[in-house]
Amino acid sequence: MKVVMDLSKTIEENANQYFEKAKKDKKKLEGLRKAYKNTIQKIEKLKIEDVPEQPEQKKSKRKKEWYEKFRWFVSSDKVLVIGGRDATTNDIIIKKKSLPQEIVFHTDIRGSPFFVVKAENPPQNTINEAYEACASFSRAWNLGVVATEVYYVKREQVKVEMGLPKGTFMIYGKRNYKTTEIKLAIGLYEDKVMCGPVDSVKANCEHVFMLKPGKEKKSDVAKKLRQYYAKECGVVIDIEDILSVLPPGDCDIEEL
Repeated sequence: MKVVMDLSKTIEENANQYFEKAKKDKKKLEGLRKAYKNTIQKIEKLKIEDVPEQPEQKKSKRKKEWYEKFRWFVSSDKVLVIGGRDATTNDIIIKKKSLPQEIVFHTDIRGSPFFVVKAENPPQNTINEAYEACASFSRAWNLGVVATEVYYVKREQVKVEMGLPKGTFMIYGKRNYKTTEIKLAIGLYEDKVMCGPVDSVKANCEHVFMLKPGKEKKSDVAKKLRQYYAKECGVVIDIEDILSVLPPGDCDIEEL
């Protein structure tokens, strides 16, 4: 570093001159730093003001239909069919969700669901599909059989009697039996998944899979379906919504 001395001044005077100059330079530097800091703050403020406020995104919960608390499907004739999941929902279906002239499906297997076709004088296709649903959602699914007997009666033949356990009823009169294969299908129906008889699911749903009694856990099947619908269809289904419609035991799955 070179120091220029004024020979007309003493060493002390030269030193004092440099000291005063250094103080002025320091003040200038501090001023520049302050101005720089203020400029940065103004720029950051402008950035914040320019960015539109983003509304908080909330995950909307799908509004469920009343019948989703039960087993359910829409037949190929566009008729709603509902069924019990357990003793409590069997009880509700028979006592509160069925009319005298509607038909009720059941099996002789203990703990079997009651299914009700929500229409008077339904088409034969709907009757056949209700047979299939009642058979497949019964305990026969876990018994290793390929078919089981199902019958239907009019709702007015189903009687509530004292002393019977919840979800249990007396059946009077003629029963209309049919041996029915155990199989189901599942697919995308509007904004949800529907599991039911193969013909009804094929008629009403997209991206349909066949389900039969097998060895794969329900939870694994549900995960596969959720991943498929999210990846291939862009539809995110709650895993619990898938589990709730699957049959009562392990199964094999294949795309139709």
